[in-house]
Amino acid sequence: MARCLAGWRGLAVAICLLLIWPAVLLAEEHAATVTQMRLEQDDDGVYLSAAVEFGVPPLVEDVLDKGIAIHFVAEAELYRERWYWTDRKIAQAVRHMRLAYQPLTRRWRLNVAPVPITGNTGFGVLVNQQTFDSLDEALDAVKRIGRMRLGDFSAIGDDASNSVVFRFRLDTSQLPRPIQIGVVGLPDWNISTERSARLPLEKLR
Repeated sequence: MARCLAGWRGLAVAICLLLIWPAVLLAEEHAATVTQMRLEQDDDGVYLSAAVEFGVPPLVEDVLDKGIAIHFVAEAELYRERWYWTDRKIAQAVRHMRLAYQPLTRRWRLNVAPVPITGNTGFGVLVNQQTFDSLDEALDAVKRIGRMRLGDFSAIGDDASNSVVFRFRLDTSQLPRPIQIGVVGLPDWNISTERSARLPLEKLR
């Protein structure tokens, strides 16, 4: 009897692994990674540029094809090292990106702003808008995080290297409420990554 129960337990575990394994592989296939980070000094301030790589799962692409916008958030923080205490945050920047398909024009629209892009976004907020012929082209623009302004050079200083934390994520809180409830726990919607590094401050020519 004990051997029979052990056999059934082993079979149950094997079946569970077979059911879970495709989901694990899919999550790894679409996992996000930071492939590049660069800290630059220009005449009017200090900027961070970064690049991320990720795949769009079929479920997310299906939502986009229905004309529902999805939102991405990129965040950067700059820290000053302190030997006597925890590092002090001296600068930060946030970039919000709204990607949506326009069925009438059959084009993809990407809006970029320093605050969440909603129907209540004020007129005083600068929103950059770009259009693309394909989803791949639009996603390439999302993945290239260019020139996030961290602050004035006078406030940040000229340290030999700087501790930078960069985060990128798909913001499901901006989805319509019914979809928010439906995506809870689904790995397809867990597109996020974080990277910390000490970067030299490069002067632009």
